[in-house]
Amino acid sequence: MAKALNHFRTITRHRHEVIRNCFKAGIPWQGLKHDLSKYSWTEFSEGARYWQGTRSPNDREREVKGYSESWMHHKGRNRHHFEYWTDYSPVDKKIKPVEMPTRYVVEMFCDRVAASKIYQGDKYTDQSPLTYFLNGKTRRGEMIHPATSDLIEKYLTHLAENGEEKTFAYLRQVIKKDKEERKKRKKELKNAR
Repeated sequence: MAKALNHFRTITRHRHEVIRNCFKAGIPWQGLKHDLSKYSWTEFSEGARYWQGTRSPNDREREVKGYSESWMHHKGRNRHHFEYWTDYSPVDKKIKPVEMPTRYVVEMFCDRVAASKIYQGDKYTDQSPLTYFLNGKTRRGEMIHPATSDLIEKYLTHLAENGEEKTFAYLRQVIKKDKEERKKRKKELKNAR
């Protein structure tokens, strides 16, 4: 029971941190919807069983079972994970990464910053999320679309070099421009019909 309560506290603290970040970045609705699937039985039960408090329970679940049922459930329902963005290529009929829409890359940024703060506690710096990202770059390899990888690295580098206040101000401008472009594309598609 203690692990379940601790897991609930961890995911809720994380979620609240992401919500704050998403509001700062100009994507409040995404923040409010962020990671709700972690409270589903599939994800919560496994997260509670493998909770350790210093890293994702999904990592421990993988070590024990060879896979993470919780992660497979989670990545299929949350668009801020690059693993969600795969599809069959019409050219070579293989599953390949698809470039993520900007608003979900921004949410991924908010998620990575929050996770670094939750798991690193007092050791967190604005460099922490970038360091974590770069350490996993080789492992991710071709699983993430190159443009998506470059974009999240750009945002994390901006944070490391400029701090949160300037980075969130920058991301609000990115989101504003993205909304305008999506609105324009939608109008063009409607006129093309």
